[in-house]
Amino acid sequence: MLRRLHSEQPASFEFTPANLAWAEGQIAKYPEGRQQSAVIPLLWRAQEQEGWLTKPAIEYIADMLGMADIRVLEVATFYFMFQLQPVGSVAHIQVCGTTTCMICGSGDIISVCKEKIAPKPHMLSADGKFSWEEVECLGACANAPMAQIGKDYYEDLTAENFSKLLDDMAAGNVPVPGSQTGRYSSEPAGGPVVLAEYKGTGAQYNGSVQRAVDIGDGLKRIDGTEVPLLTPWISKGAGHGGAGKSVPKPAPTPKSAVQQAAEKKAAEKAEAPKAEAASVAVEVAEKKPRTMKAPRKAGADDLKKLKGVGPKLEQTLNELGFWHYDQVAKWTAEEIAWVDSRLKFKGRIERDGWIEQAKILAEGGETEFSKRAKY
Repeated sequence: MLRRLHSEQPASFEFTPANLAWAEGQIAKYPEGRQQSAVIPLLWRAQEQEGWLTKPAIEYIADMLGMADIRVLEVATFYFMFQLQPVGSVAHIQVCGTTTCMICGSGDIISVCKEKIAPKPHMLSADGKFSWEEVECLGACANAPMAQIGKDYYEDLTAENFSKLLDDMAAGNVPVPGSQTGRYSSEPAGGPVVLAEYKGTGAQYNGSVQRAVDIGDGLKRIDGTEVPLLTPWISKGAGHGGAGKSVPKPAPTPKSAVQQAAEKKAAEKAEAPKAEAASVAVEVAEKKPRTMKAPRKAGADDLKKLKGVGPKLEQTLNELGFWHYDQVAKWTAEEIAWVDSRLKFKGRIERDGWIEQAKILAEGGETEFSKRAKY
């Protein structure tokens, strides 16, 4: 199936502060030079934020991970979990159409979608509230036919109860997920024939349905505010700027773990004043480097040979007046602060070692990264 970006795109994309903190936390899971491994979770979070995956979001994440736009686009178009066009503001209905659901009546559910939402998959309803598509097996065959709506499964569907689900959601309600005919879980439609003693134990819903009811809104998209952000792999005090730092392996014995924790706490206490002083210095010490209006006659250097610099970032550096390795190689700490404050993602100059790389490249040498960048 040919998957293309939607013809109409928003002007820009940025993660919300909460989602940006989450994204930086995900990047920090991976060792230096392996940040691109976070591309799928970041794309998913962007889709959760916007409802669908936009071209500006793909480019934003490519820039964030130091990847070429086309590499991120390849991921987005390969996986069908990514929606490349707008979806309903209330819900996107994913109807299972594989064998068991088909035999049990998924065609009736699709007919309701065509009648009440839109005649074709991925089209928005007239009010913009709903969209739908047919998907492959969702693994709830015992309760077929079924559909995934938001984060929950709605099972034992009929044309009548599914139509009522759509009406309830359109009215602003969140229907109870799970079986729509009263089955507790996946027992036979006529009632359980084994473990019958568990019937009527007082629990109104099975575990997954109860959890959805407790949350209260499985239709709501994740926006980063659901639970406190937990990034235990980032050392205390490092914030979310630890992207690319490898995580130390757990100590092999409880005794070593205690010792490690004590040493870590002492090290953090010793480093805290230095970190605070450095932060203050960056805030006050900022100096504009010497820039150029255009590259020299011989042509601009390929700044993408600097680790962490992709096409978008190279364009930004050119717009700031930087075209050559020797310009970057001469940046002082104050000049780094000036450039850093004008980049979308802070800290990557020192994190990726631009100055050291630029010195080598300016002298005609090669770095490990620039050798790989040729290919």
